Amino acid sequence: MADTTPTGCKVSIALLHYPVYDKNRQVVATALTNLDLHDIARSARTFGLASYYIVTPIPDQRALACRIAKHWQEGWGASYNPKRKAALDLVRIVASLDEAVADLVQCHGKPIKLLVTGAKDQPNSVTYAETRELLATGSEHYLILLGTGWGLTEEVFSRADYLLAPIKGAGDYNHLSVRSAASIILDRLLGERDR
Repeated sequence: MADTTPTGCKVSIALLHYPVYDKNRQVVATALTNLDLHDIARSARTFGLASYYIVTPIPDQRALACRIAKHWQEGWGASYNPKRKAALDLVRIVASLDEAVADLVQCHGKPIKLLVTGAKDQPNSVTYAETRELLATGSEHYLILLGTGWGLTEEVFSRADYLLAPIKGAGDYNHLSVRSAASIILDRLLGERDR
């Protein structure tokens, strides 16, 4: 019998606030933004992802993320906007990438493949078409990693199973918000192609 599980259910996404670079290429932890939490959760729900991880080692930032998500998952916020609740129900707040990976392994019972994104060309990167085919035919669960600040560190890139080619626009300018990049990436990998 053919597997009828939507491809997106084999995919999760993580927004890393650490380890990332600042503009001076120092490794830092960046601050959570309300928009990133909401908008990437909405994209994750739209494209049928299994989960959306917010990764920050800072306890106060994790507490803030929990408070924002909980407002829309329970009580007045949940009844006022059920669609927002459905999106934020995907959110998992963790202290590290290792914690996100461990959670996914526990949920899915098998190793996770890391698909790392960035704005710069990387050697051996895979195209969107190649990755789309991989997601459609593979049985593994994939975790797409997005960076904040000035991008993911070399340490994160070194852990990648796959490096996704960067999004290219019409010219040299390539400074999309992470929310915009997430939506474009998910549409290219999981969106309908016959429209």
